[in-house]
Amino acid sequence: MGPSFSEQFDRFGHWRKGFAGQMAAFSDWLAAQDLLDAAVQDHLQRLEALLRGDKVCVAFVAEFSRGKSELINAVFFAHYGRRIMPASPGRTTMCPTELGYDAALPACLRLLPVETRAQPYSLTEWRSRPSTWVQLPLDVHDADQLAYAMAHVAQVRKVSVQEAQTLGFWSDAPGAENPVCDAQGMVEIPKWRHALINMAHPLLKQGLVIVDTPGLNAVGTEPELTVNLIAQAHAVVFLLAADAGVTKSDLSIWKEHLLPCHREGDAHLVVLNKIDTLWSSLDSGTEVQVQLNRQRAQSAQILEIDPARIVPLSAQKGLMAKIESNAALLKSSGLPLFEDLLAQGILAHRQTILRNVVGEGVAQLQAQVLRSIHIRQRDLDEQMLELRSLRGKNATVIENMRQRIQQEQRTFEASTAKILAVRSVHLKLMNQAFQLLGATSLRKELEQLSSALEHSGLKMGVRKVYASTFERLRGLGEQAKVAAAEIQAMLGATFKDLNAEFGFSLQLPADLQLHDFDRELANIEESYLQYLGFGHALKLANPLFGQRMVKALGMRLRAVFESAANDLDLWSKSATSQLDAQLKERKRSFARRIEAVDRINEAASGLMERIAEIESSDQQLHLLEQRLGQWMQQLLQPAEPAAQELGATEQSA
Repeated sequence: MGPSFSEQFDRFGHWRKGFAGQMAAFSDWLAAQDLLDAAVQDHLQRLEALLRGDKVCVAFVAEFSRGKSELINAVFFAHYGRRIMPASPGRTTMCPTELGYDAALPACLRLLPVETRAQPYSLTEWRSRPSTWVQLPLDVHDADQLAYAMAHVAQVRKVSVQEAQTLGFWSDAPGAENPVCDAQGMVEIPKWRHALINMAHPLLKQGLVIVDTPGLNAVGTEPELTVNLIAQAHAVVFLLAADAGVTKSDLSIWKEHLLPCHREGDAHLVVLNKIDTLWSSLDSGTEVQVQLNRQRAQSAQILEIDPARIVPLSAQKGLMAKIESNAALLKSSGLPLFEDLLAQGILAHRQTILRNVVGEGVAQLQAQVLRSIHIRQRDLDEQMLELRSLRGKNATVIENMRQRIQQEQRTFEASTAKILAVRSVHLKLMNQAFQLLGATSLRKELEQLSSALEHSGLKMGVRKVYASTFERLRGLGEQAKVAAAEIQAMLGATFKDLNAEFGFSLQLPADLQLHDFDRELANIEESYLQYLGFGHALKLANPLFGQRMVKALGMRLRAVFESAANDLDLWSKSATSQLDAQLKERKRSFARRIEAVDRINEAASGLMERIAEIESSDQQLHLLEQRLGQWMQQLLQPAEPAAQELGATEQSA
């Protein structure tokens, strides 16, 4: 039996930490060699932060009573020897629940009262208002206390139909699945709107985030949950009941909330849970397998996915088998196969992304550092030619050489005024480009859509407003590229002049690329489009729902715009950091040349000593370049064993 999901994820987390540590060591080496300019340092910090802060989100989605919480218990909490998430028969987890780890917070369960749905604030905005949440302490070493605290996510309360309608749990639409009224005309709704669990679970500390989403009502009434948390999850696990297959409400969740963000080939798995309900003394193992294969094929056909991505299992038996260390029952439960597929999907996918990002980043770093090394090499070559020309020359020639170097130095220092002027223009153009990708521009472009959704009643023409909003947002990205092209043209002309007049070797930066910006905008536009259809007309008629939708959309778009602004900033620094590096190297070179001439003037042996020093420095530069190549190989190498390990796991499975 291969390693469990927990073990595989733990290895992945150690690889990320180890690689981030290597990046820090590489940064120290560059600093020791005086090769750590602003652009290189910024690039290193971003790569290191990406590796250390990378989060992997797994969202469990299903209608009530499909066994989500039990599956979470079986995969992540079996080592406690009991259920941690509430998973008794009937409705269990009643509110969306996130499990993660933040070292700045104590171990706790935070609960957002459901009454906050009557206000237009998004979940993200409520997160910044800690006083609104009810906070309960958690003892991660006490399984019973932990389970007792977690039981709060299953709490309910009874309200009138009118209040249920205000809070989004009741609809007058034909065929709506509303909660049942009791004899007093009251209905049962969740007590909490959202739950945040912060605990130092080994996997959560490694960057895993688990999202538990209960039922169609919870998913359908929180656009921020559906199109932000679920849409951006690295893995989505959709649960069905093995004995029922795809029900009407299952299909509604799949089509309305999962299909728009469904990505073929990623870790989006469908689970046929509770296969133990088909185990019976009246049916042979072969007959049960036939039933499972039939249910699997029918579910795959209805959901229009590959049957290989539908996994039959029993979460309850898997949890029991882990607690009892029953290898035979664990295998029969199907849990190990699910954990393998989940690990392969998440880790292989994240590994590929991180390896590509790291590969591109390392290549850029190598080019930037090599440029600095080559500048030093050029200065050494010039000094060597200069010194060799002094062999056998008298004091007058040497003094003339000194005066010529000083004149070159004065001429070179005159370039600083021109460079300051260039920086002033560059800064002005960059500020204009940053404004295009700033919060003010984004807020302005969302105003029309916000106005269209704020008024009560049916929203006619809102899809047209939505489409035009995204056209304008794409236009901001294009304007930012145009602004970058203007900066590039200005720098190109300036670099050419500086190279010719003052002997620089400045290189023009490559064109600014914002591929992630365009791709993310397209993904967001598609995922939110579902809410503008006829099926959501009644929800959109409620201005509170429309406001929450726009706020959720704005939060996600803000992250995309900030990322694009960061790309623009890094592109700018990679261009201008050359000036700082070459200014520093040239100043250092002038000081060394004058020092060498003075030494030669003072003693006949000075010339040969300085030539020997330059030859030694030249050898050191070649060694430096070789060591840089070794660092590059070392930084890229750690990605391979983890990828091979995942491949080996896949083959053994």
